[in-house]
Amino acid sequence: MSGTSLDGADAALVSFTPTGAARLEGQVYLPFPDELRQQLLALNSPGDNEIERSCIQANRLSRLYAESVAALLQQSGLATSDIIAIGSHGQTIRHRPEFGFTVQIGNSALLAELSDITVISDFRSRDIASGGQGAPLVPAFHHAVFFHPAIHRVIVNIGGISNLTYLPPNNNISGFDCGPANLLMDAWAQRHLGRSYDKNGEWAASGQVIEGLLTALLGHPFFWQRPPKSTGRDTFNIPWLEQYLKAEYQPADVQATLLELAARGIADAIQQYCQDATEIFLCGGGARNLALRSRLQELCGVRKIALTDDLGIGVDWVEAAAFAWLAKQTMEKLPSNLPAVTGAQGPRILGAIYPA
Repeated sequence: MSGTSLDGADAALVSFTPTGAARLEGQVYLPFPDELRQQLLALNSPGDNEIERSCIQANRLSRLYAESVAALLQQSGLATSDIIAIGSHGQTIRHRPEFGFTVQIGNSALLAELSDITVISDFRSRDIASGGQGAPLVPAFHHAVFFHPAIHRVIVNIGGISNLTYLPPNNNISGFDCGPANLLMDAWAQRHLGRSYDKNGEWAASGQVIEGLLTALLGHPFFWQRPPKSTGRDTFNIPWLEQYLKAEYQPADVQATLLELAARGIADAIQQYCQDATEIFLCGGGARNLALRSRLQELCGVRKIALTDDLGIGVDWVEAAAFAWLAKQTMEKLPSNLPAVTGAQGPRILGAIYPA
């Protein structure tokens, strides 16, 4: 899995019991080289020679994915023949379900060739073809591994974009994107601190929320749109933020406002659509942002907030493990979308298979 944050590739080795229980057997993280990250970021906006550039970066990504697979095999002592399949999300460079398409680059044929393992990718397109958003897809996995028959739970993934899954005991599952999270905070930290992220939200905590700016940002129609809904860099990006900035705004105060925007996007969504929730479990890189976690606790009141580590899968590996589960579903010819989440016309078997 390599997500909207564009920091690197997470690879998880996952085994499943006959009942579907997931066990994390190993994990590897490979950071993107700076030049690759910049190339991928540039592909999120229209530019010259996009087709050639995207194909070149897709090949680079697949070679990096293959390195992560090799590292996992070495770490675990397993052979390629022990692995049923690789679930490869790819790197999203466009997500436009309103126009009927989404694009995740990554040369799956090359990855199958390099790894000698069957590869499954392009998980989102079939859902979109069926009238869905193609995202988020992880709620089906959350239901498979985190559901509790007596507790109203919410699983919140805080990546570049935040998304949540509501898991009530009655199985009336819902899930959707909440809004921008690490995406804007990381970009602002890179611009003003020269660092890829604001560790523990310390810089944001040093600033003051700019109420007028927060109101303007929360005025985006996405926050008021009813689910199913999904979003990405096409909608939320630094140029979008810049149109609301004023010369007198201090950078630390802008960062504090972006953290509040992320927290409010999540908390408001929980309050509006998951009122009965008593437990909230966080995953994704943003789950390690102590200032953000603290603010979420303030906004969510007495609800328990914890990390998915307590449920058996560490915060950094939930999404990668989810795509292993999605690959398993594809290989078993089972649907893996949730129409109530994505808006698709019905359950669909997702993914394209590239045999070893």
